[in-house]
Amino acid sequence: MKRLAIIGLVLAAGCAVGPDYHPPKTKAPTNWSEAQLGGATNSAVQTVEWWKTFNDPELNSLIERAVAANYDLRIAEAQLLQARALRSGAVWAFTPSITGSASYTDRQTSRNAQTFVASNQVFETHLYDASFDASWEIDVFGGLRRQLQQATAQYASVEEQRRFVLISVMAEVARNYVDVRGFQKRININHENIIAQQESVEITRARFNAGLTSELDVKQAEVLLATTRAQLPTLETALRQTVHQLSVLIGREPGALLDELAATAPIPAPPPEVPVGLPSELLRRRPDVHAAERDLAAATANVGVQTAELFPKFFLLGLGGYQTVSMTSWISPGSQYWSAGPTMTWRLLDFGRIRAQIKAADAQTKQALAVYEKTVLIAFQDVENALVAYGNEQVRYRALADAVAANRRAMELASELYTKGLGDYLNVLVTQRALFDVEDQLADSQRTVTANLVALYKALGGGWEANAKMEARK
Repeated sequence: MKRLAIIGLVLAAGCAVGPDYHPPKTKAPTNWSEAQLGGATNSAVQTVEWWKTFNDPELNSLIERAVAANYDLRIAEAQLLQARALRSGAVWAFTPSITGSASYTDRQTSRNAQTFVASNQVFETHLYDASFDASWEIDVFGGLRRQLQQATAQYASVEEQRRFVLISVMAEVARNYVDVRGFQKRININHENIIAQQESVEITRARFNAGLTSELDVKQAEVLLATTRAQLPTLETALRQTVHQLSVLIGREPGALLDELAATAPIPAPPPEVPVGLPSELLRRRPDVHAAERDLAAATANVGVQTAELFPKFFLLGLGGYQTVSMTSWISPGSQYWSAGPTMTWRLLDFGRIRAQIKAADAQTKQALAVYEKTVLIAFQDVENALVAYGNEQVRYRALADAVAANRRAMELASELYTKGLGDYLNVLVTQRALFDVEDQLADSQRTVTANLVALYKALGGGWEANAKMEARK
């Protein structure tokens, strides 16, 4: 028995059938095609908690709470535990399987079925049996090793997917928080314009009562005021819905953050410099790329698992126990029995089905390779899109800031001329409407600049530091 075990271990150390996995060679661009605008540089990405670059304690707190309690993260962590358990099961496949059993049988033989009955013949018997059945597969052709490789790669893929969920959750928290502050600023602008337009209504009404203007000016002022007020409920609805979304992201009921975020605060400002690194560095940071690569490794190992079915399987079998017809002599040397020896099984008439499974596994490997290559391209695309959006939105923001200053001065001049009776109220109306529109656009552009930076951090694979903290808590 010991000799057979040693032989089995030697055979198990041999080569495994099926293709050996080699990571795909990916050619990355030497540089980003989009210009580095708005503070973005090719400097190496520092492993920092990117959300802290906004210097907003509330945002930091929300992200910490989301990392601790977000339900998508809890689902991903449970999936990781499941994958870890499956890999552990693949490891245990290399060990012997031992089954214990015990039984008692009471048997009565029919007297009338006997053609001859001896005087000492026993018709009722009792059988006591206790045994252990052992089976150990010797992994000669590497099927079990390929299964372990597959389970290990699948576990690594699930781990990378959990990291991708982590990055996505943190980016969603940051984006929704920025939206909250953006809506608050736009609501404040709306209130300020309502106050200014109410004053215009009072001025036009006073001038109408004094016979200095027509009722048309009054109605035009009232129309502008009513139009501005009509936009307020839409903004407040969007604000409340975004707060609800934030609450759910941190694992709380929708209204949990309404009081906490009720006070208006500035939109988080981006840092003066944002290092994005080179395209070649991106593939080492993106968890979705790593997950796709591990899926490819698992698919490759599965080809070996299926190929091993073409070959015979070798087992070491053993059976031993105690069997007796008397309870008193059950555990005694005379009741012992055992058997041991090697055995082989071979699916001789199933080669057609096995080869079909191998072809299916080959096709799955090709799919996994295509998915990996596509994931790499999408990773590059995400960064390029985020770079152009972040840079150009800052250009737009500066232009809108100039437009606000020019419109504010135009409105002051139009109002001054109208008050002195030297100008038409239509000029006041046009400049007031234009100022409100451009101020609202400026606030939304400021929000978009920060939101685009969040998208850039996500595209770069930011969030590894929080992942390290999660690992440390386990």
